[in-house]
Amino acid sequence: MSAAAERTRARLLLLFAALMFSTGGAAIKAAALTSPQIAGLRAAVGVIAVLLLARGARRLPPPRAWAVGIAYAGTVVLFVLANKLTTAANTIFLQSTAPVYVLLSAPFLLGERIVRRDLVFVAVCAVGLSLFVLGVEPPTTTAPDPMSGNLLALASGVTWAGTILGLRWMGTPRRDGQVSSPVAAVVTGNILAFAVCLPWIFPLALELDDVLVLLYLGVFQISLPYLAVSRAVRHLSALDASLILLVEPVLSPFWAYAVHREVPGALAIAGGVTLLAATAAKSFIDARTSDPRP
Repeated sequence: MSAAAERTRARLLLLFAALMFSTGGAAIKAAALTSPQIAGLRAAVGVIAVLLLARGARRLPPPRAWAVGIAYAGTVVLFVLANKLTTAANTIFLQSTAPVYVLLSAPFLLGERIVRRDLVFVAVCAVGLSLFVLGVEPPTTTAPDPMSGNLLALASGVTWAGTILGLRWMGTPRRDGQVSSPVAAVVTGNILAFAVCLPWIFPLALELDDVLVLLYLGVFQISLPYLAVSRAVRHLSALDASLILLVEPVLSPFWAYAVHREVPGALAIAGGVTLLAATAAKSFIDARTSDPRP
């Protein structure tokens, strides 16, 4: 297969992943189970699916994978908890603040310095976050506690930033020259998420609708998208990958509205648009400034 064909295939894989990721909020709200039950059982289904679909996932995970898995587990659990309390739009928009935390921690963890345009990015994101603070919506059926949900979603942004940093760390060669597979972190993270939620899963009464939602979340919203991302990123630039994955936060509110008629507040939408625009602009500028061509 030619390099151009590989890139086209990679873009389609990332688009598929972003579409599947974007349905998470609507699907979580469709289940009648508690948040720990959804988070834990979704993770369990996800582990089984990844082990069946990816041969490389069946090896014993290295220590790095367990370390990164802690941050990943925090992300998937907090994402479910937030979605049950606030709107799907707020959850995904606030989780999308992860690049800010990556940027601020990079000098200490990765030895990467912050330049002036990065500070502009942080300032714009701070404006976007302030709109969420000013525009907390009243409780609704699908978002019974928006303030608590927003805080949990913000925390999921921190843990997602830790996951991103951890995956970059896994990508650096070990002393033996080997590189850890990111799929191992997905497996360990889901195992840890299930273990954390296990005390609150039982007693469990499952209806057919709940079973179908859990199977969908575990297979199509976690396993297949992450496998698609791990394969696609090898053939695309960071700019291409980051911009395509922005489809997730753009479509997530649409699915929540289509399924549950959930409408986020005007200030939340404005804040989300600000965050997404800042992220897209930063990705584009970083790619331009790091381009080695004259």
